[in-house]
Amino acid sequence: MDGAGKAPGARTPGIAPGPGGPVSGVRLAARGVGKFFGSRLVLRDVTVEARAGEALLVVGGNGAGKTTLLKMMAGLSRPSAGTVELFVEPEACAYLGHATFLYPRLSARANLLFWGRMYGLDTRRADIDAVLDRVGLLRAGDEPAGTFSRGMAQRLNLARVFLIGPRLVFLDEPGTGLDPASQELLRREITALKAAGAAVVWVSHHLAADLPLAERVLHLKDTRAAYYGPAAGFDAEALAC
Repeated sequence: MDGAGKAPGARTPGIAPGPGGPVSGVRLAARGVGKFFGSRLVLRDVTVEARAGEALLVVGGNGAGKTTLLKMMAGLSRPSAGTVELFVEPEACAYLGHATFLYPRLSARANLLFWGRMYGLDTRRADIDAVLDRVGLLRAGDEPAGTFSRGMAQRLNLARVFLIGPRLVFLDEPGTGLDPASQELLRREITALKAAGAAVVWVSHHLAADLPLAERVLHLKDTRAAYYGPAAGFDAEALAC
């Protein structure tokens, strides 16, 4: 799982590979999942799917369980109840969250070379330059990642996602702390990921700007799914209630 320190091909308890998912376009299915932290119930009976070529926007107030659900779907946390079925290879998944998982003393190119090798890719300079150019960092390719601004670091993190060509992408508030130009680039690239057939599960607080890019919405409230369905049918005012 990209960015989680998990070796490609490794499996996490609670994540089970299932047959036939790609035929219907389903890349991941969570069924009746719930989560306790000690005696505190965080989520209960949430059922959701990630589908090829679509973005699922996960929204809710602070403490609603958005990141908790994302981590269970990504195999980074075991559900207390329910099941998560993964219909793609674990190495075809990518996770982009608050932490960038970059090595600050390595250059941008060296960081990408490292992650490419971690995934067993025959990564060449041309491949690295292509993804750096895609995120607007080609000229900064030889600079240490530790000197990058938050926006530049997140762009490099995004380049790392592109390098592996994921089929399933988890985004946990990727726009946090980004300048407007970087946020716009992020939204363009999410559109490009969908166009390439990737399924995107996206936690966001920027509902007005991000909702038009989503096909479906999951609204978490009071430990449950208050809404799960087409983005066109979601009432954004429900978040204020």
